Amino acid sequence: MTVSPADQAPSANDTVRKESDRVIVFDTTMRDGEQSPGASMSLDEKLELAKILEEMRVDVIEAGFPIASNGDFEAVRRISEIVTESTVCGLARAGVADIERAAEAIRPAKRGRIHTFLSTSPSHRDHILRASQEDILEMITKSVTHARNLCGDVEWSAQDATRTEQDFLRRCVDAAIKAGAGTVNLPDTVGYSYPSEYADIFRDILENVDGADRIILSTHCHNDLGLAVANSLAGVQGGARQVEVAMNGIGERAGNAALEEVVMALKVRGDQLPYFTNIETQHITRASRYTSAITGFPVQFNKAIVGKNAFAHESGIHQDGMLKDRGTYEIMSPETVGQGASNLVMGKHAGRAGFREKLKELGYELGQNALNEAFQRFKDLADKKKHVFDDDIIALVDDALASGADRIQVKHLRVVAGTEGPQQAELTVTVDGVEKSGAATGDGPVDAVFNAIHQVVPHTAILRLFQVHAVTEGTDAQAQVSVRLEEDGRIATGQAADTDTLTASAKAYVNALNNLLVRKEKSAPDAIASGF
Repeated sequence: MTVSPADQAPSANDTVRKESDRVIVFDTTMRDGEQSPGASMSLDEKLELAKILEEMRVDVIEAGFPIASNGDFEAVRRISEIVTESTVCGLARAGVADIERAAEAIRPAKRGRIHTFLSTSPSHRDHILRASQEDILEMITKSVTHARNLCGDVEWSAQDATRTEQDFLRRCVDAAIKAGAGTVNLPDTVGYSYPSEYADIFRDILENVDGADRIILSTHCHNDLGLAVANSLAGVQGGARQVEVAMNGIGERAGNAALEEVVMALKVRGDQLPYFTNIETQHITRASRYTSAITGFPVQFNKAIVGKNAFAHESGIHQDGMLKDRGTYEIMSPETVGQGASNLVMGKHAGRAGFREKLKELGYELGQNALNEAFQRFKDLADKKKHVFDDDIIALVDDALASGADRIQVKHLRVVAGTEGPQQAELTVTVDGVEKSGAATGDGPVDAVFNAIHQVVPHTAILRLFQVHAVTEGTDAQAQVSVRLEEDGRIATGQAADTDTLTASAKAYVNALNNLLVRKEKSAPDAIASGF
């Protein structure tokens, strides 16, 4: 059988890899990723994600924007306490208060970094900062110097670098280097650049700025034109040795460059991209699923690397080729990224040990309490379904991860539906451990359920999305429901799965309400100034 490039053992030449060819992976899922409209993460969820990213050997974890809120500060501080191998990074604008707050948050870290930034493009200078080029240069020098006095590892970013005059960008990078920045990031903030153009920006800086070859240059690409990954790889070819990425590509607007895509492109296409990362790629699917579960953002089926269909073959021609040689239609194996093939081995007679091994196959490592809860949910599901597929297990575990720390939880639901309306719903929830019950009618059973939730948990949120799909085939399949709510400009998404579609709907709506509560507690000081 032909071996896929990503599965090949390293050759003698591969084992002698130059440090200058190593690409540092900087993950911003918890900072830029959380700025996605509707995404939100609790402290406990961030702590768990940080552990997964560290296991995956992510080099730098940008844990938050400490001055944005007490919640963000606490997340960065707590992650700094538990992470020992990765560098923990806090974001700060160019002001003294931002920088000192970030320094305080990362103080417990074994390896800490302050990441400060300032806009440099004419558009941002004129319309946001109302500052001259000389003002910008002075602010860069002062902010980076102050950060450097508080932390030995400082990164500076030129917000909107790709729309900045090249000669002025050189002067900005020069000022940052002289002030003590060890990493300089040149973000494509609005996703406007083109790969060859973006690569040339890095080449120009390396050729024309004194000392640029002695620091790390970094990419940070947004996906507004669908070029975030291509631009990131082009930046590496141009001389960047750090890529700023997010799991599943989440982030502002159309999102960031996807960690899984950038890392696997470097791994699979070493012939064209002779660089490497330290990422343990078998953890990628686990990190992707956890990110999806806690943010409520489903991963599209045809998403590269981590999508449900990424290694699925339906065409007869493709299936024939796969049976003869996997290399005919797969350039990497699913095992390389922690994906496994679906099968029917799990049933109601399966034991806890077998269930634990199945979870490991699917990319989950649960603590004992979480394992016990997941196993009980599995047994309950197995009593309802004839066959339990891998996708069923993934759905129920993701559902538990998404709702485990929710302040509001569904305890009981009874719905009366049929051709004669109005439909009725009786509901009991717990709010911070206190039970509350209510009943309501509606134009259909789902409407009745949502009205009952509104009665028990009064709110002004507007339903913007309600989506249902079956996890597997058959009339006994679990329904996976996605709900998106909006209130006062804040957007929150919720997900849930259950063999009862109405129960899944109630849980998804409540999950979205919980995420909305989290978002209310977080208020970035300046939305346009908090991203790249």
